[in-house]
Amino acid sequence: MTVDEKRRNRAGAREWAGLAVLALPLLVLAMDVSVLYLAAPHLTAQLRPTSTQALWIMDAYGFLIAGFLVTMGTLGDRIGRRRLLLIGSAAFAAASLLAAFAPSAELLITARALLGITGATLMPSTLALIRTMFTDPAQRSVAIAVWMTTFTAGVAVGPLIGGMLLEAFWWGSVFLLAVPVMALVLLLGPWLLPEHRPQHAGRLDPASVLLSLLTIVPVVYGFKEIAHHGPDLVPLAALVIGAVAGALFVRRQRRMSDPLVDVRLFNNRTFSTALVLLLMGLLVVNGVFYLVPQFLQGVAGLSPLRTGMWLTVVAIASAGSSLLAPVVARRWGPARVIAAGAVISVVGFVLFTALDGSSAPAAVLATALVTAGLSPMGVLTTDLVVGSAPPERTGAAAALSETSGELGVGLGVAVMGTMVTAVYQAQMSGAPAQAGETLAGAVALAEQQHAPTAAGVLEAAREAFTSGINIVGIIGAVVLAGLAVAAIGLLRPAPDNS
Repeated sequence: MTVDEKRRNRAGAREWAGLAVLALPLLVLAMDVSVLYLAAPHLTAQLRPTSTQALWIMDAYGFLIAGFLVTMGTLGDRIGRRRLLLIGSAAFAAASLLAAFAPSAELLITARALLGITGATLMPSTLALIRTMFTDPAQRSVAIAVWMTTFTAGVAVGPLIGGMLLEAFWWGSVFLLAVPVMALVLLLGPWLLPEHRPQHAGRLDPASVLLSLLTIVPVVYGFKEIAHHGPDLVPLAALVIGAVAGALFVRRQRRMSDPLVDVRLFNNRTFSTALVLLLMGLLVVNGVFYLVPQFLQGVAGLSPLRTGMWLTVVAIASAGSSLLAPVVARRWGPARVIAAGAVISVVGFVLFTALDGSSAPAAVLATALVTAGLSPMGVLTTDLVVGSAPPERTGAAAALSETSGELGVGLGVAVMGTMVTAVYQAQMSGAPAQAGETLAGAVALAEQQHAPTAAGVLEAAREAFTSGINIVGIIGAVVLAGLAVAAIGLLRPAPDNS
């Protein structure tokens, strides 16, 4: 490519303004993840859902957004990515209004399910449009870093904004955050975002859509249930159903001339390696995100507000590392940067092995190191996945990247959570039933009894939970060392498919 061609391919002010528009839906999705946990006690008091309904209010969104990512990513490749983004934005705003004013638990569950389905249109569409708008590899890396940093910022500010809304308004106000943001997307999107649609787009195969749902939803459900309730018959059966459906899905895709997912993409070593690194990186970091807030509140004794303030340090470290990653990668290459970041994360996990119950600052420092080290992996592997796919398959590739992320989240909570629970329950085998099950149970028991014996049980519970995190530190360090070696040995620069 000549110098003049490179200059013509570089994005200008219009594309960077378009990136700001693409960041808006992602900001909403990130905030939607965190604000519902704040609103849960308020909506429970007013709607009075049953225990099963309360679980579905929390989980319907995550299950369906994970299940529909692959379908929606491919649909964007078929009907146009900008078109799908605008349709999804309008539908997400409508579903948010339905959730905000839901008069019953049943209607709120329906609204949350619709939010999951429509939310699945947004992330792969935005990532695929970034691939279309930023054809220069260096600019594309920076754009993806900004895209991912937006999500991190949304998770961080979500509780703060949600808390302010709940102080002044009713629980449904947290859902209204999406409406003005999506209105901006609908207003500015047709002007700033390009359309991309293959000339000979095929049709979606309903059987493939069904098999993809039967693969992803049971797997996500199974891991989530194992994380919270242990390995029981139902979640294990769900994992088996997901595995069987997945095998049938892959078999069907191999036989189709225009598949929902082109499994030949996995023949590209860069593509496959990047997806595995992304999955494993998100597994360990989300396990940390799941455990550290429990440690800070249940062991170190911090209030939820102080915990949130401490964790803003982690968000800042993640954002800075994400934005720096593409700049450093241009000089040293993605493989070296990913490997170096993994080594930084190893240091963080080593700190977890020495953690004790009085070291809240050390826990935050360890988490910040783990997150800062893994953030470049998220940015650069996403860029490699998108850059390795042909332009006409970018939406599907983006959806696979996001699905890998969803599975990483589910696996991280399941694997790390189950590991700490096993250690905790083994050390607390002689404690009262309530305290012997979970750290939260021990804290609740101590608050109820206020007796010396209860204080002793609580101290033992804190030591047991900390022992579990120490072991997670050892395993996390080993996994990250392996990822560093895999990055150096297996990653190659992605071919430019522009």
